[in-house]
Amino acid sequence: MGLQDRCLVFPTSVAPMIPYRYNSNYQIVQTGDAVVVQSEMIHDARIIRLDRRSHLPSKVRQWLGDSVGHWEGDTLVVDTTNFNDAGGFYGDAGGMYGWDRNMHVVERFSLLDANTILYRFEVEDPTAYTQPWKGELTMKRVSDPPYEYACHEGNEDLPNILQLSGAQR
Repeated sequence: MGLQDRCLVFPTSVAPMIPYRYNSNYQIVQTGDAVVVQSEMIHDARIIRLDRRSHLPSKVRQWLGDSVGHWEGDTLVVDTTNFNDAGGFYGDAGGMYGWDRNMHVVERFSLLDANTILYRFEVEDPTAYTQPWKGELTMKRVSDPPYEYACHEGNEDLPNILQLSGAQR
């Protein structure tokens, strides 16, 4: 079962942040040495370090990768590597849709106006793709806080789901 089916991580939190059918909102907070992007779905918090230029050692692998950012004028440039290969694109356990430990993503966040961010990204993963690919979209400011998402709240079939996935006691 995919990571999102088990409520461990949702692909809208992972670079590139591609919208899903619902709950694709983000809360972005900047401190002196980091930018934190909290996704509405499963409430993953991605930490983009601004206080270092190099990535963690390659043996340190994370579901959301290791994100290092810097400013180029008014644009936040984020370089993300060190993904683990437990999820695959959109949380696919078999990895058939995309990324693995070789994925490298560069993102650019530019404020177009007081209520709009232009989000651009480029994905390079020679294991999964024959060439890099890229995209862009705009993110609009909303006044409401992120929706309180509860992944398996009231799910009475969770024991059976876990049993099927091999996570038995």
